[in-house]
Amino acid sequence: MPNTISALEALDRLREGNQRFSQNLTSLDRMMSYQRRAELTAGQKPFAIILGCSDSRAPAEILFDQGLGDLFVIRVAGNVVAPSQIGSVEFAVSRYNTRLVVVLGHSHCGAVSATIETLLEGEDSESRNIASIVDRVKPSVQPLLDTDLRHDRDALRGAAVRANVRASANQLRHGSRIIESLIESDGLLVVGAEYALETGVVDFFDGVPDV
Repeated sequence: MPNTISALEALDRLREGNQRFSQNLTSLDRMMSYQRRAELTAGQKPFAIILGCSDSRAPAEILFDQGLGDLFVIRVAGNVVAPSQIGSVEFAVSRYNTRLVVVLGHSHCGAVSATIETLLEGEDSESRNIASIVDRVKPSVQPLLDTDLRHDRDALRGAAVRANVRASANQLRHGSRIIESLIESDGLLVVGAEYALETGVVDFFDGVPDV
């Protein structure tokens, strides 16, 4: 059966789950998710897609208090968008009819910090693979260096995390004919969010409709 959960309903579920997590509560469904293993062998219907950072402190299923089969999670350092990430999102929105995509950044992101260090100090990574991640973050961070944030490293990092999330969400909205078509005609929503390591709270701040 296709997924019938709307983007706004999915967003509400994520908000409710994060509220439980940040208040040190756990849903009964998540605690009993092991009972779903057998039924999930027949297929999956994830109600949301999360493109998040690989940071070990930001596992989407836990911070949104969800269980097996609930989320289609794509993780990459710096929550950057490359063809493989776009393809993964296309697969889920097409195959499972999932109508919410969340680009999830987090405070104290190492990839963002590495990008800032590269731009300010000129020290590139010795690894071309790591450099490829930094290069994808650079365009969203570079404009911030022309502001007063340049003189406040902590504030700069905070603003850069959000700028990077916005850039990745925008790439998803406009980097795929499949995604663009579903946004225009079938209720697909791509939003950006930041997870605060300090509080456990996720703030959905980009692309969220006023309702």
